[in-house]
Amino acid sequence: MSVLVVLLALAALIVLAYRGYSVILFAPVAALSAVLLTSPSLVFPFYSGVFMARLASFVALYFPVFLLGAVFGKLIEVSGFARSITRAVVRVVGPEKAVFSVVVVCALLTYGGVSLFVVAFSIYPFAAELYREAAIPKRLIPASIALGAFTFTMDALPGSPQIQNIIPTTFFHTDSWAAPRLGLLGGAYMFLVGMIYLEFRRRGARSAGEGYGKGHLNEPAPTGEDKLPRPALAVLPLILVVLLNKLFTLWIGRAYGHSFEFVSLGANKVGPVDVDAVRAIWAVEGALLAALFLVLFLSFGRIRSALGGATGAAVSGAMLATLNTGSEYGFGAVIALLPGFRVVDEFLSHAIHNTLLDVAVRTNILAGITGSSSGGLSIVLASMGETFLAQARAAGISAEVLHRVTAMASGGMDTLPHNGAVITLLAITGLTHRQAYKDIFAMTIVKTTAVGVVIGAYYLFGIS
Repeated sequence: MSVLVVLLALAALIVLAYRGYSVILFAPVAALSAVLLTSPSLVFPFYSGVFMARLASFVALYFPVFLLGAVFGKLIEVSGFARSITRAVVRVVGPEKAVFSVVVVCALLTYGGVSLFVVAFSIYPFAAELYREAAIPKRLIPASIALGAFTFTMDALPGSPQIQNIIPTTFFHTDSWAAPRLGLLGGAYMFLVGMIYLEFRRRGARSAGEGYGKGHLNEPAPTGEDKLPRPALAVLPLILVVLLNKLFTLWIGRAYGHSFEFVSLGANKVGPVDVDAVRAIWAVEGALLAALFLVLFLSFGRIRSALGGATGAAVSGAMLATLNTGSEYGFGAVIALLPGFRVVDEFLSHAIHNTLLDVAVRTNILAGITGSSSGGLSIVLASMGETFLAQARAAGISAEVLHRVTAMASGGMDTLPHNGAVITLLAITGLTHRQAYKDIFAMTIVKTTAVGVVIGAYYLFGIS
């Protein structure tokens, strides 16, 4: 019965999200309903002590990353930099390679520090134009954006500034460049297999005589041929994020050591800062902030009139994305403490005896339950991080390898129908789950199997 309660709570959240209801509102409803069915007297303690406490801790730690990523991405969009990069890629690879172009541009922006949500907003108008001209079904746009933005650049490629690659650093005291060869291998696998699938679907649609389609919602106006910044100039802020992320990662450790004590400033009531736990977060924030100022310097005249509205929209988007993820994190934290989940957790601990496989499966399950890669990752590491680290050390596995596996595993089954990024992506493109989710889920399968490839490569060849 206790397991059924957990499954009902998850099913309720999936159905509500699928129908377009706010996760911020209904994640606590679903979670506390499960508590009500388990032990009614514990509803209020679970709400204040677990759900809200976990939501608040997530927001306190990661909101600046969401905020800077959203503002940076919005400025990249309104400055014309994103459009310039898109057109440059299309010129190089050719308009007939529309799917490849969309995936590559999404990857460049994501790896360059633009928030996943902002990438979807920025790229959709150009993707729609390319697919319309190439007679490729519009229903393939979400999967193409998902492959470029939600997979290999999100948590596999070393140095990615996305939150999924930052969260493990807090628990394992690693940096965003952990296990670079494993990350590159996993990223290459995702890109190649994902592209093979999308090309297969494109060719199948063409053989069936299916074109872009008519009567679609949210159709963007043609982007036109406005005078755009030079591509070499447009890509500079993205390059700066990658370079400064690495430099700040090295410098922060040397400048502050392993921890910072406020006692030296006379602030005896303020506890020490674990620098190892936040070094990667500081590095990404510093890199994004510097790149943001570079965009302003390079294009202030172009964006001055739109700056207020653009930054306002970015702040709103960042708050929404943070609260969505924080609510899913709180939901998962509540579910993880219920007897039904402990039954599942105990079963897994007896069924899986390999550390890397164990952490991958648990992270995937929690990411699926919460509908959030960052939420599921935070929950599993908060509850099991020290245990996994101790097990890994006993097995001779480095914290860097553990980092890469957990980060990649978080981006597996998180993209179930109730995932916030999936819902947002479909809303942006004006498509429904029925029309486009099948191909998004195919990218989910590719992402999930990539973790197995990485784990296999580590054990077979010692790649790290």
